[in-house]
Amino acid sequence: MANNNQNVDLGKGSLGKLLLKLALPAILAQLVNMLYNIVDRIYIGHIKDTGAIALTGIGLCLPIILLIMAFSALVGIGGAPRAAIYMGKKDLEGARKILGSCVVMLTGLSIILTIFFLLFGKQLLFLVGASDNTIAYAWGYLQIYICGTIFVMISLGLNSFITTQGFSLEGMGTILIGAALNILLDPIFIFVFDMGVAGAALATIFSQAVSAIWVLRFLCGKKTKLKIKRQYMQLKKEYVLPVLALGVSPFVMQSTESLINISFNTSLYKYGGDIAVSCITILNSVMQMISLPLSGLTQGAQPIISYNYGAKNNERVKKTFQLLMCCCMIFIFSTWTVVMIFPGFFVRLFNDSSRELYELASWAMRIYLAGFFAMGAQMACQQTFLALGQAKVSLFFACFRKIILMIPLIFILPIFFENKLMAVFLAEAISDFVAAAATTTTFLILFPRILKKAA
Repeated sequence: MANNNQNVDLGKGSLGKLLLKLALPAILAQLVNMLYNIVDRIYIGHIKDTGAIALTGIGLCLPIILLIMAFSALVGIGGAPRAAIYMGKKDLEGARKILGSCVVMLTGLSIILTIFFLLFGKQLLFLVGASDNTIAYAWGYLQIYICGTIFVMISLGLNSFITTQGFSLEGMGTILIGAALNILLDPIFIFVFDMGVAGAALATIFSQAVSAIWVLRFLCGKKTKLKIKRQYMQLKKEYVLPVLALGVSPFVMQSTESLINISFNTSLYKYGGDIAVSCITILNSVMQMISLPLSGLTQGAQPIISYNYGAKNNERVKKTFQLLMCCCMIFIFSTWTVVMIFPGFFVRLFNDSSRELYELASWAMRIYLAGFFAMGAQMACQQTFLALGQAKVSLFFACFRKIILMIPLIFILPIFFENKLMAVFLAEAISDFVAAAATTTTFLILFPRILKKAA
């Protein structure tokens, strides 16, 4: 595989250097992606007089935005590891057919989702906790964002096929170009043109469109081994079904984030009103600031693990996982410690005008993120399961943390606590710690068996 015109042999060489070469651009890409995702909220939260309530409106859009992203993950993250495994087996033709199938699926899904959410999006916003005070901000943002669904699906879904070949810098470029445009255009549309939340949405979809063009241009160019060609753009079950089987785990992980957002929004609105919904928007944003760079680290390891697993180089797979786990735990504990010590600093990034919001979010952050330090192990094991093609196991633990633990706890814990808001925030912390312990234990049991079977 090639990266910036230099050979990147995933089956040989120093794992530390190779992981650094692949993961560092992915981490930088996710740092930029973090800005991409939260810059709207930062600018909107600082709109004069209406920043706090506008931030609530944007928070109400997150479940639908996450669902759109989940469908891109279903195809992109499901297809890229399959293509890498085929490449490890020296079957380049099969890998290209997987890419072609994914292009067709992403295009079809984007059309369906655009029509559905334009028809029913406003009603859905009321179901997820919108009030008469916040619906204008929420729908004003969402209806514009929905029109750019095709760009979101293409840029996110197909970018995985760039990074899985070892073109990590080019993959980072997809996010970098879009994020830079978004950061530049947001203040112009929001403040200069006085478009408010609609301006933020317009800046986002324009940036996503440029990112999508970048991805398509690369995958149709000369550097890539996986090319988009008309003869490969078919929906054959021998390629589509394995992609969906592997992609269902990240789909569930991201779509259940949508359910979790709905659960938090409705419960917090019940016990704390609009200000509590603004609070969870900030907390989710801070969590993204930690988890997205960590996701970049695990994505950097995925091509190495998948390629060597396909090549039956089990010793290299083991060493890559050990290195990944060590790096994940160091990163997560360091960043988590900073957030727990200085929660007020992170709250002020999103709003510095509402004293009530500042006090509530600073207090809630230490409760909400109390167990998040354990998620380094969870994400390392989860991504390795995906890289090894273990869709069923990965799917179970995706469901375990969010569906089996977190969503029920959001509604059950307030029954046993006098402070209802604290109980809702505590659901996240308990779920993070328990799920990480269960996933890591299971992985350590199954990992040797998976490698033995492959050998």
